[in-house]
Amino acid sequence: MGSKKSLSSQASFRMILLTLMVFQNSSVVLVGRHTRSSVSKSDMYVVNHLILVCEFLKLVLSAILEHIVTDGQLMKSVKENIIDNPLDFLRTLVPSLLYLVQNSLLYIALSNLSAPLFQVTYQTKVLTTALISVIMLNRRYSLKQWICLFFLGIGVAIVLLGEGSAKISSEENADPKSVVEKVEAEVVEPDEPAQSLFAGLFAVFIACISSALAGVYFEKVLKKSTKNETGKERPPVSLWMRNIQLAFFSVIIAFVQFLMLKGADLEKPFLYGFTAEVWILVILQAGGGLLVAAVIKYADNVLKGLATGVSVVVSTACAVIFFGTTLGVQFVCGASIILSSVYLFTNDIPSCLTRKRKGGEKENEMKPLTLPR
Repeated sequence: MGSKKSLSSQASFRMILLTLMVFQNSSVVLVGRHTRSSVSKSDMYVVNHLILVCEFLKLVLSAILEHIVTDGQLMKSVKENIIDNPLDFLRTLVPSLLYLVQNSLLYIALSNLSAPLFQVTYQTKVLTTALISVIMLNRRYSLKQWICLFFLGIGVAIVLLGEGSAKISSEENADPKSVVEKVEAEVVEPDEPAQSLFAGLFAVFIACISSALAGVYFEKVLKKSTKNETGKERPPVSLWMRNIQLAFFSVIIAFVQFLMLKGADLEKPFLYGFTAEVWILVILQAGGGLLVAAVIKYADNVLKGLATGVSVVVSTACAVIFFGTTLGVQFVCGASIILSSVYLFTNDIPSCLTRKRKGGEKENEMKPLTLPR
C-alpha cells in the first residue's frame, strides 16, 4: 500500500514538473518574441540589462535554495566550494561565458524569427551537442542515434526551404500597391524593428554551438570529482552551488558588458523599457534555469524530451492564435521529423516498436543523453 502511494506521489511530482517545464519553455519564447516585436527600437529594452537582471535573480534564488538544502550552512558551503577550492570555482567561468553568449543570441533570434520557426530550428542543438561530444568526449553513438541525427538535419532543411520559398512567393505575389504602402510606412516609421531571416537563423546556429560547448565542457570538467588539500576525494558539489558559481560569473561578465555599451544602448538608462511583460520574462528566465536543474535531478530525459515536444506544439498553437502566424505544409512536416528525431535520439524506442532478443534484451537499446540547458 505504501509503495503504491509512493509511486503515485512520484508520478504526480513528475506531472507537475512536466507541466511547469512546458509552461516555462512556451512562455519564454512567446513573451520574448512579443517584447522584441511589439515596440519600436527607441522604446525597446537593452538585452544586456535583461540578462544582468536575470542572472542576478538566478544567483539570489540559487543561494536561497543552497541555504535551505544545507540547513542554513550557506557560508560554510561557500567556503568549502569556492574559497578553499578556487581552481574548481574558476572552471565555471568557461560555461558561464558560453551560456551568456547563447542567451544574448537567443534574443537576437527572437527579434528576427517567428516563435514556431525559432522553436523548431533551436532543436538543432541536439545535433551540435552530439558532434561536439564525439570530438571532445570520444563518445560513441548507436546506429539508431546517427539515423536520428540525419533525419534531424533533413527536417531542419525542409523547414528552412519552406520558409525561404514562402517568403519569395509572398514577395512575388504581393500587390504593387501594398508594396508601395509598405515602403512608405518604413520611410515614415524608420524606428520600427526590422527583421532578417538570415540574422535570426545565424543567431540560432551560433547559440546552438555555444549551448553544446558549454554542456560538453560542463560534463567533461566540472562533473569530475574534486580533491581537498589532503588529497582525499570531496563529495560532489551540490546542484545549487554549481548554479551559484555559474550565475556569479554570468553577473560579472554581464556587468563588464554593461560598462562597454555604446551608441543607443548606452543612452538608455538601466532598466529602460522594462514593462510588465519584460519583468514576467525575467521571472520565467530565472526560474527556468532552476527548473531545468530540478528536472535533471528528479526526472529523466523522457520527461525532458516530452516537455520539449509539447512546448513546441503549445507555442506554435499560441503563435497562430495570438500573432497570426501562418504555417505551411513543409513546416509541419519538417517540425514533425525534427521532434521525432529529438525524442528518439535522447530516449529508448518504445517497447511496442522493438523486438526482444533472447534473454529479454531489446534491440537498438541506447543510453539516454543529457543535453545542456
